[in-house]
Amino acid sequence: MAKERIILGIDPGTNIMGYGLIQQTGNKIHMITMGILKLSQYNNHALKLKKIFERTLAMVEEYQPDELAIEAPFYGKNVQSMLKLGRAQGVAMAAALYKDLPIFEYSPKKIKQSITGNGNASKEQVAGMLKSILNFKELPDKLDATDGLAAAVCHFFQGDNAATSAHYNNWSGFLKDHPERLKK
Repeated sequence: MAKERIILGIDPGTNIMGYGLIQQTGNKIHMITMGILKLSQYNNHALKLKKIFERTLAMVEEYQPDELAIEAPFYGKNVQSMLKLGRAQGVAMAAALYKDLPIFEYSPKKIKQSITGNGNASKEQVAGMLKSILNFKELPDKLDATDGLAAAVCHFFQGDNAATSAHYNNWSGFLKDHPERLKK
């Protein structure tokens, strides 16, 4: 029997969160949807985080994905930006964990490498390759949408290798692997 699953991919951000959903049937995939959540109109960081949580939760409830693939924050020189990005990623992950969705995290370089064969590819190169792979007509206005889609497609390409990487369905699973993190 062919493997079927829906993968939600998220490119977290505090101004724009990109997302994409794909459906896998056997060794074939097709795009369900992609889009962005615009957050730049909110001045309050906590409100942005709330909107990320709500939108991620709504997508999980609407599309019933089997797994979440999320882009990991990349190392940057601006510590404040890194903290905000990490919070955005954490809130999206918390929404998935709330619905018992397994989470798989990929570095930006890994996602680019997986889609284009080049870990230093531009957003435009990734988007162009996704357009070819998934046969959609037009690129979105904001390439954050294709970045979210790229996380989902990267996860599909990992196949059985993704199952051997660390992922967690809930907090107790995380604590089982990291008992030193539990405050006694």
